[in-house]
Amino acid sequence: MGKNKSISCCFTVIAFVKRLVSRIGKQSRPWPPSLPRELQFLDVAARLRVDFDAITMASTDFGKFSREIPAAVICPSSEDDIVALVRSSYASASSSPFSIAARGQGHSLRGQAMASGGVVVDMRAMAINSGRISVCGSALYADVGGEQLWIDVLNATLWHGVAPSSWTDYLYLTVGGTLSNAGISGQSFRHGPQISNVKELDVVTGRGEVVTCSRDMNSELFCAVLGGLGQFGIITRARIAVEQAPSRVKWVRMLYHDFSAFTRDQEYLISIHVNGGDEGMKQGLDYVEGSVVTSQLSPASNWRSSSFFSQTDHSKISSILANQQHDILYYLEVAKYYDHLTVDTVDGELEVLLSGLSFIPGLIFTKDVSYVDFLNRVRSEELKLRSKGQWDVPHPWLNLFVPKSRILDFDVGVFKGILRHSSNLVGPILVYPMLRSKWDDRMSAVIPGEEIFYCVGLLHSSPNVTTTLDECKEDHQYLVLEEHNKKILEFCEEASIEVKQYLPNYRSRAEWMNHFGPKWEVFKERKNKFDPLAILSPGQRIFN
Repeated sequence: MGKNKSISCCFTVIAFVKRLVSRIGKQSRPWPPSLPRELQFLDVAARLRVDFDAITMASTDFGKFSREIPAAVICPSSEDDIVALVRSSYASASSSPFSIAARGQGHSLRGQAMASGGVVVDMRAMAINSGRISVCGSALYADVGGEQLWIDVLNATLWHGVAPSSWTDYLYLTVGGTLSNAGISGQSFRHGPQISNVKELDVVTGRGEVVTCSRDMNSELFCAVLGGLGQFGIITRARIAVEQAPSRVKWVRMLYHDFSAFTRDQEYLISIHVNGGDEGMKQGLDYVEGSVVTSQLSPASNWRSSSFFSQTDHSKISSILANQQHDILYYLEVAKYYDHLTVDTVDGELEVLLSGLSFIPGLIFTKDVSYVDFLNRVRSEELKLRSKGQWDVPHPWLNLFVPKSRILDFDVGVFKGILRHSSNLVGPILVYPMLRSKWDDRMSAVIPGEEIFYCVGLLHSSPNVTTTLDECKEDHQYLVLEEHNKKILEFCEEASIEVKQYLPNYRSRAEWMNHFGPKWEVFKERKNKFDPLAILSPGQRIFN
């Protein structure tokens, strides 16, 4: 019997060695010295990649201006792989824990989802599991893997006649990615950001613990993670609130030449839900956004608008922009959802809502589209740009939250000042209001202190395709746009406009402390509690 046991142990050791040799043999380079050697003996090592393609993919992002080389990329098959990885790093505290960054679609702009010398978690690797989206239509929620795309969540929930109420403009982003920031769009004034519509989360903390949390259970972690920039844990599941889904959308755009009238009308339209109570929620709009159009940035060059307007519309708008008195315009974009029950009343309701507005007479444009086409409107523009090789370019975006009390000053200094005659603008400039009361201040996301504040999204792109970081740094148009961003931030500081960055990017601890303001101490305490070794999301440069 002892002999059989020895033979069994021998075969076990041989099998283990063969498995280990097989794993190492699949790697195109030696085991990364920055990772603990103990990690390669774990089952999770089979999910690690150190080949050129994987490392290259994880070394840059949508912004195209940052590059950080990780030691490895992990393609997890389940939450267990992520847990094993984090625990391996946390257990290395006595030596040197390695950093870990979760990456969804890589849509960050300044390296926020990178991990120099660490491990990038390719969250999309778990998306092959179709069971990671589960809809409970009767209870009005959907359980969704953090790696899932919002477009897939939309399609899955619509099968049950329901859908989430708060979206981002672009749906090919991961659930965990947008919830780590906030997730905003033209529905935010009514339903709040996406983080305000989460019922429950599963989170892998920086200690390697799997915690289920909600507003009533482990609420501190729940509030920390939502809008927490990936600092406290990796979201592996989110329970998203859903509601009955409409089928179609009345989509309207109106042109303005007066910014004060433009913002006054926006504020009126979002106030209907506040002042009108339940009736206002029923009769008001479902979406409100605004944009800036200059003589240098016509609708035809704006990828969010090029397909909305007809060629005749483009010509009409361009002729107005050619007028020296109106070389800058603003268009207000609204939407009203409807279905078979409200198809006979939606036009009348929309007419009443828009009747008192101050847009330029005759410059109102309407489309009737399906609900899916409206929510997925950016996708068609993306595919056009990809076909022309104009999507995979540098994106020096700047997203700001501006207090209502200073938005007119911002218009004068930025839209009518810094950007007015720039010939380097390619891409949309968004301007639309939100309500502070729709946000939960216990969450990590930072917004201005006023009840109404504006999202200003300067979503510019360099039209030049660059293939290397050095080329990007030498791209003249990119550098001009970066200089614009710098001047805008300097203007706000000099004019004492207390803006807050959305998708923030800072290089010093002092800047991060100023960004979080009164929330900083709580943010730091939560970091010490849930990720005491500062393992997670080093690319944000908050604690690393």
